[in-house]
Amino acid sequence: MSTSALAWRHYRLERKMFWRNPTAAFFSFVLPLIFLVLFGAISSQENLKIIVPGIAGLSVMATTFNALANQMTFLRDAGVLKRMHGTPLPGGSYLAGVLGNAATNAAVQVAIIVFASRFAFDLGWPKNWLDLAVFTLLGVACFASLGVAFSHVIPNSEAPPAYTNIVFLPMIFISGVFYDVNEVPQFMHDIANALPLVHVINGFSGAFVTGAGLNDLLSDIAVIALWTALGVWGAIRGWRWDSSSG
Repeated sequence: MSTSALAWRHYRLERKMFWRNPTAAFFSFVLPLIFLVLFGAISSQENLKIIVPGIAGLSVMATTFNALANQMTFLRDAGVLKRMHGTPLPGGSYLAGVLGNAATNAAVQVAIIVFASRFAFDLGWPKNWLDLAVFTLLGVACFASLGVAFSHVIPNSEAPPAYTNIVFLPMIFISGVFYDVNEVPQFMHDIANALPLVHVINGFSGAFVTGAGLNDLLSDIAVIALWTALGVWGAIRGWRWDSSSG
């Protein structure tokens, strides 16, 4: 059987295991939607144009960075990665299945937000579907690579929630998920623009609100690409199949 066929089979297994874990499903799908419903219910139509792209960015980060940092740490600490490395399944096929599962969760979450913005908040369909697709893919690639890289610094399977929240919570508040990042003090604006999430949100804002073309978002794409390259380097540089190997 080819490597791609094995990757597909493992991806299907990852999907089955995901849906058999209600807690994972809750935090991947329900929690961001709770934020969307709560803030959407108390926000004006103008504020919704900020919150919907922000929640889309939050969802992509939660379903990739948070999920993979948690999952890869657990798999490494529990010895699952070591056992999988000793099987005939190619490592690339195994990792493709794991990463594909996270990417699917992100895509489904963005699709839910698209329908919620159309039917629950009357914002209409996205104004630029290309922006939506491109920045979903860029966000997934960026935060998935950073999640795997970040898992290398988490010491054991009991620590991921604390470690990921140290990054996740400040980033969503700094990056303008719930407000216009251009209205914050200059030092916070500068910090936000150095981080990838605000640029993913800018792309989603182009998709949902302004209809801006990709030519208008090249600086955002460049920053996301830079963080993706850093994440890929860190993921490869620190990779290990077992918790005791250096």
